[in-house]
Amino acid sequence: QDLLSLGYFISAWMIYHWVVEANLSPRRSLNSIMNAHRMHWMEQMSERESRIVDANIMGSLQNGTAFFASTSLIAIGAAATLLRSTDDVLRVFGELPFSSAPTRGLWELKVAGLIVIFGYAFFKFAWAYRLFNFTAMLIGATPAARSDDAVARKNAALRAGRMNTVAAAHFTRGQRAFFFALAYIGWFAGSYVFLGSTTAVLIVMWGRQHASDARGALEPFDEIDTKG
Repeated sequence: QDLLSLGYFISAWMIYHWVVEANLSPRRSLNSIMNAHRMHWMEQMSERESRIVDANIMGSLQNGTAFFASTSLIAIGAAATLLRSTDDVLRVFGELPFSSAPTRGLWELKVAGLIVIFGYAFFKFAWAYRLFNFTAMLIGATPAARSDDAVARKNAALRAGRMNTVAAAHFTRGQRAFFFALAYIGWFAGSYVFLGSTTAVLIVMWGRQHASDARGALEPFDEIDTKG
């Protein structure tokens, strides 16, 4: 049962990653729509003479990414402490009337898996931070709006937009790891809880991408809404 639930967890994560990032759903995902807005942002940036607003936005993106990277390290440390208290945990589980005590090997495997997930998230957030830094550099390298070389300015904006999109993709993968880490914690309570928590997280994440209020906010406005 433990192996089956773990296989279900890994498969759910991989399939969700593939479907969302390849945008295979008939309804466009929230991420894909925002990627188009990122490209549009860089186009508008290239037409602005003053780019203070763009620099401030990039600073906010970097600060948020740095926060999640730091949180990942804290989570790794917290998970590592569980390995030092294996005997205490096994004794507590053994005294619970509704739960069977896991073996030492299984408990350590579960904790190691949690550390791997948070480690993956850290690397994604750290790389996203670096890519947002590259995006800021590309914004700075974009020719001024008054420049006569419109082709060079357009190409520079395109490069910045692509780098921004890639950075956002890695940030999203790190955040996705956090969500699936919540599902993974269900395994500590049992294989059936693990199956339920994985399914619940999968449904919530799918809904946020395709049926959330944030997704609805990006729907095109009709004439009545525009006039109103």
